[in-house]
Amino acid sequence: MATLQLATWATNLTYTDLTAPVIEAAVNSVYNWAGCAIGGYSQDAPHIAYATTQPFFGGPPTSSILGANGSISEAYVDAQLAALLNGIASHIDDYDDTHLETIIHPAGPVASALLAVAEWRGPVTGHEFLTAFVAGVEAECKLGLSVSPEHYDVGWHITSTVGSIGASVAVGKLIGLGTTQMQNAIGVAATQVVGMQEFFGSMTKSFHVGRAAQGGMLGALLAKNNYTSSLQSLEAKYGWLHVVSTRENATAYFDQLGEIWEIEKNTFKPFPCGIVLHPIIDAATQLHNETIQQGKDISSVKSINLQVNSEVLVLTGKTNPTTGLEGKFSVYHAAAVGLLYGEATPTYFTDEAVTNATVVEFREKVNITTDDERFGKDQATVTIEFDDGSTLERHIEHAIGSLENPLTDADLKKKFLDQVSRRIGEARAERAYAAFKGIGNMTDVGQLRALY
Repeated sequence: MATLQLATWATNLTYTDLTAPVIEAAVNSVYNWAGCAIGGYSQDAPHIAYATTQPFFGGPPTSSILGANGSISEAYVDAQLAALLNGIASHIDDYDDTHLETIIHPAGPVASALLAVAEWRGPVTGHEFLTAFVAGVEAECKLGLSVSPEHYDVGWHITSTVGSIGASVAVGKLIGLGTTQMQNAIGVAATQVVGMQEFFGSMTKSFHVGRAAQGGMLGALLAKNNYTSSLQSLEAKYGWLHVVSTRENATAYFDQLGEIWEIEKNTFKPFPCGIVLHPIIDAATQLHNETIQQGKDISSVKSINLQVNSEVLVLTGKTNPTTGLEGKFSVYHAAAVGLLYGEATPTYFTDEAVTNATVVEFREKVNITTDDERFGKDQATVTIEFDDGSTLERHIEHAIGSLENPLTDADLKKKFLDQVSRRIGEARAERAYAAFKGIGNMTDVGQLRALY
């Protein structure tokens, strides 16, 4: 009984069950999420969502919009709206964490819901928050593994389809649900399955994450008041596992709960775009530097030839993006900016960047061949040819940001500060970093927003 198995494990989990590496991974995941949520609030999507929904959410302003840069009255809304907006903001730049086996971005749905409730229902200690966060992340990632890759391959956006369930488990843990109540929370979340890949490259992709956070929170809160659902919502014949996938193995993965920790496999993006683009950008930025070192002019590049796994074109094959959001799903754009500029920060995934004449010219130089036997999804070879016939080549076995080649602590801090300082200034960014990095020692997580 998969639903009961998950609910029982989550309700029994304690902070003392968490190993030091699990706690470290959880803290890094939370503060990386916070950086994405603060930095992402510069985008249009969360502001449109706020302006559209704020008049209809009448609860007390208990929970913070992390990236709000105005008065306190503008920074706090009711908990459900905060979960929605922080979820959207944290995912809009496609810069958030990634569980590479499933391509789930675990923190967005879980942390967005959890912080909103912690602020509203607190005080919540750092230990309580991290325990609930880990419970939610493990739930969504184990569930994702049990239906991968079939669930993703058919077109679901797995971050949101499992994210609502992860959020319900996390919030349920935080507010002290019993086992049966947790089963009901999972059921209410599972029936709100949301998110399809058709919407990648649009604002709706980030809406998936915000809605998953909001829906999962609602599931837990309803269950707390004894709202009923199916107690077999995952494994039943017409339950989540069988409706959204042609294959599932939930029991086998749930048997690993507390033994194999998925949060330890969480990775952090160095580039704000689809994860399959990272090997190409890694290679392209290295080739940019090598070109400069050899005294060559980047403008003399005649062609850019990529060898990649076919999934790259399936997910990021947009040849002529016209918006920054579309650029995040264009292998042509990713290769062009990486080679042109030697970096690929959020600056290069804006509307202005994708319509820049030089970038468009370089996109047209990109040629792609696919080879699934030689290249995994995290591998690529990029070869550039110059006008004089000379070539340079770079093969990426494991892209920067992968488990085998992870970002360092210094890299993660730089990423956080780069995003956040653009939104709220350098001084506040430093204070925000210290606050979120120290979340485990807090006696009241609800005070985080006030610390920066």
